[in-house]
Amino acid sequence: MRKVLTVLAMLMAQPLAAQDATTAPGGTLRVLDKITGRTHDLELRSGETGTVGLLAVTMMECRFPTGNRTGDAFALLSIVYNNEPDPVFRGWMIASAPALNALDHQRYDVWALRCSSE
Repeated sequence: MRKVLTVLAMLMAQPLAAQDATTAPGGTLRVLDKITGRTHDLELRSGETGTVGLLAVTMMECRFPTGNRTGDAFALLSIVYNNEPDPVFRGWMIASAPALNALDHQRYDVWALRCSSE
């Protein structure tokens, strides 16, 4: 039994194989205003900034699994609220797991939907 546990521990410690990703020219994000209940879709190109209310969202990069454009989207974002000097969020958002690395804001919620093909 001890050998089995040791082998299982060793297997679980091994890194998972990396998945190849392709960079898209842009992507689509959804912004929810929690006060009004309205959603807004932002279609942004890499490096472009879109605004919803007092929120400014910059998409720095959008990636998807190579060979599967409709697969999961990984968006690198910088989000600024009310022209503050420091972003309220900076990092990767994953379409299939929006809660994994989410914007923590009292009024707005943002999540990645998909990468664009053009």
